[in-house]
Amino acid sequence: MTGSGKPVSAHPAANGRSYLAIPGPSVMPDAVLQAMHRGAPNIYSGELIEMTAGLIPDLRRVAGTIHHAAIYIGNGHAAWEAALSNTIAPGETVLVPASGRFAHGWAEMAEGIGAKAQVVEFGRKAWDMARIAEILRADTAHKIRAVLAVHVDTSTSLRNDIPALRRVLDDLDHPALLMADCIASMGCDRFEMDAWGVDVAVTASQKGLMVPPGLGFVFFNERAAAQRRALPRVSRYWDWAPRAEPELYYQYFAGTAPTHHLYGLREALNMIHGEGLEQVWARHAHLARAVWAACEVWGQEGNLKLNVADPSQRSHAVTSLHLTAPDGTRLREWTETNLGLTLGIGLGMSDPDDPGGDGYFRFGHMGHVNGQMIMALLGGVETGLTALGIPHGKGAVEAAAAVLARP
Repeated sequence: MTGSGKPVSAHPAANGRSYLAIPGPSVMPDAVLQAMHRGAPNIYSGELIEMTAGLIPDLRRVAGTIHHAAIYIGNGHAAWEAALSNTIAPGETVLVPASGRFAHGWAEMAEGIGAKAQVVEFGRKAWDMARIAEILRADTAHKIRAVLAVHVDTSTSLRNDIPALRRVLDDLDHPALLMADCIASMGCDRFEMDAWGVDVAVTASQKGLMVPPGLGFVFFNERAAAQRRALPRVSRYWDWAPRAEPELYYQYFAGTAPTHHLYGLREALNMIHGEGLEQVWARHAHLARAVWAACEVWGQEGNLKLNVADPSQRSHAVTSLHLTAPDGTRLREWTETNLGLTLGIGLGMSDPDDPGGDGYFRFGHMGHVNGQMIMALLGGVETGLTALGIPHGKGAVEAAAAVLARP
């Protein structure tokens, strides 16, 4: 056994520092880990209070908003519930265009607080705006109070068109709030809350923000704040009003602060803004093109397929792929056991020919990643395909190298 409790592999290439190439939690920078490696601070006065006040404007910059930000101790699901609890009353309706598992998860969360979720199923394809417009046009009584839009669904790796959805709402003069799940995309794919007309955006700490799981973030504008004020009640814990405009420090978190996560977040935001958000987006796009180039070559022989055929609809943070079952599972197990490379499972993915989803797998390329890490990922997958005798096109790593060689 290793010090982490992981069995030592007999393969000579297995041991050493492993690479977690799943779509979240992402690779954490050493600087973030070091910032968290400290004793507990005073939660009533001093540096923590001053630091937290400085986090808020830097979080707003990442979200592209001048409006409100609330921090929750919780994961992305907590951010979902917080956004819903402040805007939707029991019995009210939300519209959910679904192109992956996480849209269904947000719909289920809405139903859990007593709302009615009207799901529009698009399978593994991007939204059909004409179909969404037809539903909204028919809602003459404006019973739909919000549209829950997942920007990037990590199960399918689809990147949906949030600005186009805003145009549909505006063209129809429909008053529903536009709420965007940016858990997989924020800090990876371009997202601009105010410029795109988003009323509520949610994200979490463990992907593009490069911090361990445990923080959820909700950004909201005045339209959403007005809907919150019209509700008969909001639970004390989920209420975003005192978190966004606290009179006392503990109100930021409805209790004790998540101290060490905040230190890590401070360092992560320093890194993001030190690089520059435009450059962060450009880096993710460049690395994603290298991943796609390799996948397209692998797919020239055998059965490997990218889930999203159109590059304009692919996320720059995650890539979902499919092999003939059970080769996806075989590949993941081989690379983890023999190379120390962990690939993502095919979460929420299955079909009649593969009910267990054993043909599906995913690459995470989000947050603290660079060219040599992506080449290691692709080289590891090439090695696994070769070791397992899974048919695939030759020259994939070279194709990726050609992409990365171009600035």
